[in-house]
Amino acid sequence: MTTLQTGPDSIYDVLGIGFGPSNLALAIALHEHSADSGAGEGLRVGFLERQPRFGWHRGMLIDDATMQVSFLKDLVTMRDPTSDFSFLCYLRERGRLVDFLNLKTLFPLRIEFHDYFEWAAARVAHLVEYSAEVVSVRPVTRDGEIRYFDVTSRDPGDPERLTVRRARSICVATGLEPHLPPGAELSERVWHTSELLHRVDQVRRSGRPVRRTVVLGAGQSAAEAVDYLHRNFPEAEICSVFAKYGYTPADDSPFANKIFDPEAVDLYYDAPREVKQSLFDYHRSTNYSVVDMDLIESLSRAMYQEKVQGRERLRMMNVSRLREVEVGADDVKVTVEFLPTGEREVLSSDLLVYATGYQPQGIGDHLGEIGKLCLRDDEDALRVGRDHRVETAPNVSADIYLQGGTEHTHGLTSTLLSTTAVRAGEICASLLARRGADLTAREG
Repeated sequence: MTTLQTGPDSIYDVLGIGFGPSNLALAIALHEHSADSGAGEGLRVGFLERQPRFGWHRGMLIDDATMQVSFLKDLVTMRDPTSDFSFLCYLRERGRLVDFLNLKTLFPLRIEFHDYFEWAAARVAHLVEYSAEVVSVRPVTRDGEIRYFDVTSRDPGDPERLTVRRARSICVATGLEPHLPPGAELSERVWHTSELLHRVDQVRRSGRPVRRTVVLGAGQSAAEAVDYLHRNFPEAEICSVFAKYGYTPADDSPFANKIFDPEAVDLYYDAPREVKQSLFDYHRSTNYSVVDMDLIESLSRAMYQEKVQGRERLRMMNVSRLREVEVGADDVKVTVEFLPTGEREVLSSDLLVYATGYQPQGIGDHLGEIGKLCLRDDEDALRVGRDHRVETAPNVSADIYLQGGTEHTHGLTSTLLSTTAVRAGEICASLLARRGADLTAREG
């Protein structure tokens, strides 16, 4: 059902493409500005989301998994600690504020933080169109100048019916998509961790026996999947395959964590290219292919207990790689090579789970022909301003903002929650400034 205004006469100041945490934070910032400014002073805002309702990594909302960032890095606090969209205000409304404080933790349950996101999204639901998959973005030219974009969307349940909305600016925040090894194909027996929970639920309801499961990967999602499968299939052998010697602990020490400070984004943005690459390489261990130490220790204890009891279900196949995957009617034959010797073992498995991470969706996947209007650097990467606005051709006055896909310009926090609130504030300020300048120019 269409709730946002449509047609060329209803021009939005900004249309957001995608409505995960990043654009949700922007929606809140714009909503609060409008409320503070009074009637008629705010921007005309809308957001389009392909999903039928708000959802954030639902496939990995394991019941006891906790967040890896502080609750203070919620949708608003780093931008405005007085906002009533904060996690603490959510807790107060849910009647759990005192209980949470008594836990003495900075890291809520992941399912609780997801509920917080849903609570916040419901409060700005008037700005969002769900079940609206963006299929094209086309430039609109007036007197040789590209002033607007026409954003076409469709309801996945009614793909023949298209809706067009016109905007002066768009903000692309389509999130990450599952990454798979070359040639890998998902099936009933081959999954990505992004669909772990509902896939496990399907298998359990089917009553199909699970004797062995193979998990490929060495990061947090891999370790969580291994732990979850080990607990949910108590008769199965769980094989964890990765090229490292062992899981690498995440570096969440105070000094290393400063790479996620808002000030670090400024330093990273202004640094020479070689310094950017060095910083990225030095601090990969804060986020990529690393595992929380508590989970590492828990898995290690489980392995030792099984060794003592003489029934080892949890098997770490380290320094190893998958060489072949053959999906049959009754099993998945996985060939694992032990790299130091080259020895290969064929595992007959009921399930293969790829915990191979995520990758940003390319700007061309959603912008189509207007991607050609975007300027690129010598390495063919998008040129993006400090305000997260893509640099475009001289005849383009309409704006394209990005939330995500800017690690090359803004650093490690590009796809993380750490600076979501701050980034939303920066984009909001940029939109207001450019809209003000545009109005002044027209009046002049």
